[in-house]
Parts: sequence; C-alpha cells; structure tokens
Amino acid sequence: MMYKKEIKILKNCGIGIMPTDTIYGLVGRALSQRAVKRVYEVRKRDLNKPFIILISSLADLRLFGIELNKRTSGLLKKIWPGPVSVILPCPHKKFSYLHRGTNSLAFRLPKLKWLRDLLKQTGPLVAPSANLSGKLPAKNIKEAKKYFGSKADFYIDFGEIESPPSSLIEIKR
Repeated sequence: MMYKKEIKILKNCGIGIMPTDTIYGLVGRALSQRAVKRVYEVRKRDLNKPFIILISSLADLRLFGIELNKRTSGLLKKIWPGPVSVILPCPHKKFSYLHRGTNSLAFRLPKLKWLRDLLKQTGPLVAPSANLSGKLPAKNIKEAKKYFGSKADFYIDFGEIESPPSSLIEIKR
C-alpha cells in the first residue's frame, strides 16, 4: 500500500490535504476528537457545521452506532460508491463532537479504490473541502498550501482537480 507515511500521520491524529473523489479535502480521523478539533481550527470552520465523513464500506457505519434497515441498506448499495453524501441519524452523545448537536452525520463511500483502501487502514476520515471557510476550494496543492502551509501535516498531490462537490441527500427513519 502506498501512502504509508500519510496513514501513520493520520493514525497519530495528524491532518492533511488529499484528493477525495470530488475535490481536495482537509482530512483527519473521524474517531479522534483531537484530529477533528484540529480540522475545525485549521479550516476556521463554523463549529456548528458538521463535516462529511469518508468511509471504506457500509460496515464502517456501525462504528458510529448506525444500524441500517433493509430499505436504507439497499438504497445505499445503489448509490455507493460514488459522489453522493448521505445524512443519517446519529443521536449518540459520544459523537456530539462530530454531529455538533444535529444528531445526524453525513457519510460518503468514495468511488476511488485507492482511497477506500487508505480508509481501510486509517478508519473513517472527516473530509471538508480544502479551503478556509468562505473561500473557494483548492483546485491544486499550490492553492491548498496557500491556505494551510505547515498547518497540514502532509499533502498528496493529484494535480489539478475540478469537479463539483458531492451531492447531499438525507435519509430519515
């Protein structure tokens, strides 16, 4: 597996810039409150706005206490992997650092196989777009470095990326 150094950094609560299946993201481990806090601080993100979480498989949802019924599971299997983020109920207090009082979380199962393989190693990652709040998302690493400089622990360069952000749908039970 490539990206051994970056995987190690993420496992140790580091944060970095890397491509997602849509745009460059500022990523950190979703199950690490320290990493999530750093992403909020570095990105200057409104603390009331939750992040989208990238997962490697449907099974990762269980890590957040989310059990799917047959209908929801069937729907997700039709739209994932792909550039669709899905908001699911997550009322568990222990994840309030992620859902920020909304009692729901948005997940995406990326289409890129290398990214799913990386997620299997790191666990789910929060992945807001690589920009400071209110600014345009970085289309390349040069722009990302202007935003974040040494505040990000690593950068993975895939050249210029310009595609729309993921679609967002909500599933209520």
